[in-house]
Amino acid sequence: MQALLDYLSFLRLGWQDLAEILIVAYLVYRILLFYTGTRALQVLVGLVLLITVYVVSEALQLRLIPYLLSQVFTYGAFALIVIFQPELRAALAKLGRSRLFRAFARHEQQEVLGDIVQAADRLAKAKIGGIIAVEREVDLLNHVDHGTPVDAAVTPELLTTIFTPYSPLHDGAVIVKRDRVAYAGSVILRLSESPAVDRALGTRHRAALGLSEETDALVVVISEETGQISLAVGGRLLRGLKPDELHRRLIEAAGTESEREEGTAAARDGERRPLAAGGGGSA
Repeated sequence: MQALLDYLSFLRLGWQDLAEILIVAYLVYRILLFYTGTRALQVLVGLVLLITVYVVSEALQLRLIPYLLSQVFTYGAFALIVIFQPELRAALAKLGRSRLFRAFARHEQQEVLGDIVQAADRLAKAKIGGIIAVEREVDLLNHVDHGTPVDAAVTPELLTTIFTPYSPLHDGAVIVKRDRVAYAGSVILRLSESPAVDRALGTRHRAALGLSEETDALVVVISEETGQISLAVGGRLLRGLKPDELHRRLIEAAGTESEREEGTAAARDGERRPLAAGGGGSA
């Protein structure tokens, strides 16, 4: 009897073991939940089958099958990383938006958006045209000509300087990634062709709309003719925004899923105003 108890001693779990089991179970659950309905789930099922075959072949003391599967596991891991790089990046991004990390990211995000609002206000008062695209989840480099790499912290001074007339990078868009100015002087490749868009809108506003139609970017536009500030998001253009209203709408659009829905509803209310309101022209 004692021998049997000694043999089953591994079943005696402490609080550390229970904690580890719960953590691993939760992670597995989240992974399955995230990849449900995708090709990645099929690959995970296939990996489970291969591991099962490997364990069974080892138990039966086979030689060839375990050897072949060990080679597959060794080199297949690198292949999976390359093939499923977009899915892995999306999973990590979703983890970063979890409540555990959201408080840290939210403070940094609000600082960046505040700096952008300050820069837009300065440019508007000086009637200097500009376009600032804030990347979210969709990579903007597939939709813009990269421009000149900058890789500098977002500050109102830097953004204002970039758009100063006759500076080398003023005639183009600034691409913001997280808290960095990634590129300046970028050219947006597609202008909006939506029939609902006012044809009096200039190239800058149509470019901002086109980018917001193809991506989830937040695109701030400053008109050099009227000094008006506009925000393009989700294929909609909100015009004539004051700095505090721009800041509020940026926070709403960049917030959690529920906040984004509220921001979309607010945007739709704002779009009841005609798009032609305010300066168009070549701005």
